[in-house]
Amino acid sequence: MDQAQGSHQDARSLPGCYRHPDRETGIRCTRCERPICPECMVSASVGFQCPDCVRDGGGGGAPPADSRPRTIAGGTIAADPRLVTKLLIGVNLALFLVQLSVGDRFTDRFELIGRWYFGASGSWEGVAEGQWYRLLTAMFLHGGYIHLLFNMLSLWWIGGPLEAALGRARYLALYFVSGLAGSALTYLLANPGQPSLGASGAIFGLFGAMAVLMRRLNYDMRPVVALLVINLIFTFGWPNIAWQAHIGGLVAGVLVGYAMVHAPRERRTLVQYGTCGLVLAVIVGMTLLRTAQLT
Repeated sequence: MDQAQGSHQDARSLPGCYRHPDRETGIRCTRCERPICPECMVSASVGFQCPDCVRDGGGGGAPPADSRPRTIAGGTIAADPRLVTKLLIGVNLALFLVQLSVGDRFTDRFELIGRWYFGASGSWEGVAEGQWYRLLTAMFLHGGYIHLLFNMLSLWWIGGPLEAALGRARYLALYFVSGLAGSALTYLLANPGQPSLGASGAIFGLFGAMAVLMRRLNYDMRPVVALLVINLIFTFGWPNIAWQAHIGGLVAGVLVGYAMVHAPRERRTLVQYGTCGLVLAVIVGMTLLRTAQLT
C-alpha cells in the first residue's frame, strides 16, 4: 500500500499550491516563486503574485528596497514598462531619417561589412580593419521603409511585454547581446564584402527570450512559436536576408533569456549578467577569428 502511494506521488507532474497543497498548479508567484492555485492568484503587472507578497508590499509608504515588487527576472517594476522599447524605436527612426537626409555615405560608414575596398578613399575598410563599431551601429540602420516597418512593429509587439517582464537593465542587456551576436555570426559566415544592416538580430533575440519566458510562466506558446516559424520561413525563403544575423540573435536570446528567468534567487544577478558576459566573450572570439582569416 505504501509503495503504491509513493508511486502515485512520484507520478505527479505539478506541485501543489503552497496554501492548498491538494491543488496542483503550474503557476508560481513572480516574487517569491511559490506555487499558487487560481484561488490564490493575484494579478500583477507581469504574471501573478501570491497573497502574502501582495500583503507585504501593499502597506503605506515606500517599502524597503528588498521587499519592493520585482519582475520575474528580479528587475524593478517601472512606472512606464515600455519606456526603453519606445526609446529604441525612436533611435531607429531618427537614424533612418539621417540615412535619408545624408545618403549612402552615412550608411556605408556604419553598416556591417567585413572587408571592402573603397575606390574613392583608396583603402580597405570594414570590421577586419578594426572598425568593430560596425557590429553595433548596423543594428540601428535599415535598408528601406518596409524593412524598418516590420522590425519596429516586431520590436513593439515583442519588446514591450518582454521589457515589462525583465526590467529595463536586463531587457537592454538582452537586446544588445542578441544584436551583437547576430552581427558577429554574420561577420564570421557571410561574404566579407556583403553589407548587412538592421535590428533583426536583436529582435530575433527577443523572440527567443519571449518563448523561454512563456514556457516559464506556463502560458500558451503557440502564438509566439507560430510567429517565430513565419519569420524563419521568410529568413530562409526571401532573397537578400542575412540569415546569420537572425540565427545568431535567436540563439543568444534563448541563452540569455533562459538565464534571466531561471536564475536562482540567491545568485540571480551573477548568473544573469555572467551569462551575458559569456555570450559576449563568444562574440569577441568569433570576431577575432574572422579578422584573422581576412587579414
